[in-house]
Amino acid sequence: MPKTALIAVGGNSLIRAGEKGTISEQLANTRRTAQAIVGMIDQGYEVVVTHGNGPQVGAALIRAERASDQVYSHPLDVCDATTQGEIGYLLQQSLSNELFAAGRSHPVVTVLSQVVVSPDDPAMREPTKPVGPFYTRADAEAKQRQLGWWIVEDAARGWRRVVPSPEPLEIVEEGVIKQLLAQGVLVIAVGGGGIPVVRQGGRLKGLEAVIDKDRASALLAARLKVDLLVISTDAPCVFLDYKKPTQRPLARVSAAELRQHYQAGHFPPGNMGPKVESVLRFLESGGREAIITSYEYLCEAVKGTAGTRIHP
Repeated sequence: MPKTALIAVGGNSLIRAGEKGTISEQLANTRRTAQAIVGMIDQGYEVVVTHGNGPQVGAALIRAERASDQVYSHPLDVCDATTQGEIGYLLQQSLSNELFAAGRSHPVVTVLSQVVVSPDDPAMREPTKPVGPFYTRADAEAKQRQLGWWIVEDAARGWRRVVPSPEPLEIVEEGVIKQLLAQGVLVIAVGGGGIPVVRQGGRLKGLEAVIDKDRASALLAARLKVDLLVISTDAPCVFLDYKKPTQRPLARVSAAELRQHYQAGHFPPGNMGPKVESVLRFLESGGREAIITSYEYLCEAVKGTAGTRIHP
């Protein structure tokens, strides 16, 4: 029976630091990421891929706002859906091309994914996730009055809209993803954490929110019972005292030890924190092993010569 892995592709795998994020840049980056993923397939893994979409959603919101007097606008859940399609296409094409170059006839498909959240989640009452462009204070306050947005000052660079970031509870398309994986299909799913939806009397309704990509990936990995969860980031491994003179890497660590470091404040909420938290959730729900590394070291990390490996 083949081994299974879920690879959560980080934003740096799609848009590198200093890039504008053009489609040609993203294609070049997804090709390199696809090469690393095909290397994992060569090691005997059936793979599910998830990905972030932060910059792409920001661009989609800017387009929607600036063209609002000429075309219909897109709410945030629809922007999530359109970016799932956009990034899924780039990854799907890149993976198909790299598989062909490797002499493999391996089907690849993107599953547009909805993720159920609770309307009573505490995050719904306290939005914290910045989205979209920066505004002057006057413009931000006007948006707040006109559209009912929550607005905060963001890192002294201006004012931004914030939206809820609720906990993922259920992946609507989970059954389809399982069937595809069982048939040997390379599945791309839960892009950007999924499209946030709530259940209302058995029906689904989209929600203007953002679900953390790593938390949704950990949920899908646990539900699929994959052997390995890989979270790709911009660092080759997890560091203690990151960017301090006392910085030191973690190569292999238990979940209990990693939690101690997490509780000691080594992993900031806006950086490594959600990734470490998601890995711990996966392992505590029965997962066998997890890796945190950058895509450049993906194959080496799976072989045990790079990255941070976490065991229960």
